[in-house]
Amino acid sequence: MSDDDTTSGNGNGQGGLKVPPKDSLRPPLPKRFYKAATVEPRDGGYRVLLDGRGIKTPAKQDLILPVRELADAIAAEWEAQGEFIDPATMPLTKLANSAIDAVSSRMQEVADDIAAFSGSDLLCYRAEAPEGLVRRQADAWDPVLVWAKRDLGADFRLREGLMPIEQPPETLDAMRRALADLDPLSLSALHVLTTISGSALLALAHHRGHLSVEEAWNAATVDETWQKEQWGRDAEAEAQAALRLAEFTAASRCLRLLQSRR
Repeated sequence: MSDDDTTSGNGNGQGGLKVPPKDSLRPPLPKRFYKAATVEPRDGGYRVLLDGRGIKTPAKQDLILPVRELADAIAAEWEAQGEFIDPATMPLTKLANSAIDAVSSRMQEVADDIAAFSGSDLLCYRAEAPEGLVRRQADAWDPVLVWAKRDLGADFRLREGLMPIEQPPETLDAMRRALADLDPLSLSALHVLTTISGSALLALAHHRGHLSVEEAWNAATVDETWQKEQWGRDAEAEAQAALRLAEFTAASRCLRLLQSRR
């Protein structure tokens, strides 16, 4: 690594390691080793600097973002760190690292994975009962399926229960076409939205502007919300849901910032 580079998200800063509070179950976090995070134009994009040194990904590639707004948001994540650098509070940095180190060299594989996910999409598996949940699923999910058929040419089959459905090949082909020509960051963000929600349809509907991030999240958590209403709150489940929502929202924000270049 050159003298003007520093690595993003792997904890190898120059300040050494300091043990965080004993009640933490995570490995020790790296101590903050820089004073300020800034952004500069570089190679047709924008690079985040820590005290003037460019950030590199864990695979030692230059962390260069295509739009200034996204670079500014990532710089803000680094600027917001306190005594320690906590990657869990830096979802945009994590997403950019993934896009550059992994997705950029496997674009077709990642797109195929999202399309394959739609073959067992959350929206296609419906509850048989109770009637309240059946109605709530239909209210949240049916409009998205109508949109997919109209705008994407993807006509999905539905089934009550959890037995697997074989979707028509032309439906999956339509989903693959909808993912074509995306850049690595957009594809990375869509993959995050898909895996967290269990639905490539919700991810694409949000990306295409058919659903807001709140609408997409609410649709993804219809069953969870119903269970909570029936059986009461579960603190551990709510904590896990909050982590998922934070990552879901960050992926949505990444897509929105990328669209600022248009």
